[in-house]
Amino acid sequence: MYAIVDIAGQQFKVEKGQEIFVHRLEGKEGDKVEFADVLLTSDKGKVSVGTPTLKGKVTAEIIEHVQGDKVIVFKKIRRKGYKVKNGHRQQFTKIAISSIA
Repeated sequence: MYAIVDIAGQQFKVEKGQEIFVHRLEGKEGDKVEFADVLLTSDKGKVSVGTPTLKGKVTAEIIEHVQGDKVIVFKKIRRKGYKVKNGHRQQFTKIAISSIA
């Protein structure tokens, strides 16, 4: 069984027991979180599509908060002496899917 869920503005295909990285969520490590924006579910070939969402929820547990790899942003305009180098690290939350209802 799998579901397509809207988590923090992005859609993810999730299954029970799966661990995924999502944009930073509120909560501490070990907290339970629920996502009510279930867009699609599939159970043994039977597909249910929401218009726009289904009545159901996906429960997950926060494992840890991490930072992604550094992204370098380099801007240059040739022959003008303009060079700017910036970078940032995105904040992520690692969650484990507990159940799909």
